[in-house]
Amino acid sequence: MRRAARTDQNHDEIVKALRQVGATVQSLAAVGAGVPDLLVGFRGQTFLVEIKNPEKSPSERQLTPAQKIWHHCWTGGPLAVVETVEDVLKLIGIK
Repeated sequence: MRRAARTDQNHDEIVKALRQVGATVQSLAAVGAGVPDLLVGFRGQTFLVEIKNPEKSPSERQLTPAQKIWHHCWTGGPLAVVETVEDVLKLIGIK
């Protein structure tokens, strides 16, 4: 049985910021298996977003082995790792 999904401390802040600019956001954190944390739609584009906490050490912000495999195999649209609200807004073209 899978445990409850853990999200980074900045997860809710990033989701809130995306929604404030009009993006649609679906959390995928509970899926596990290396799947990115968020599915984001904005201005006709879809983005997959992995959130890492900038307050953790660089080694703790590394992708997990499952995330590395998933990212490597992904052939769809944009997939990015973000740490801050500014990072994610830049990704979707706001900043």
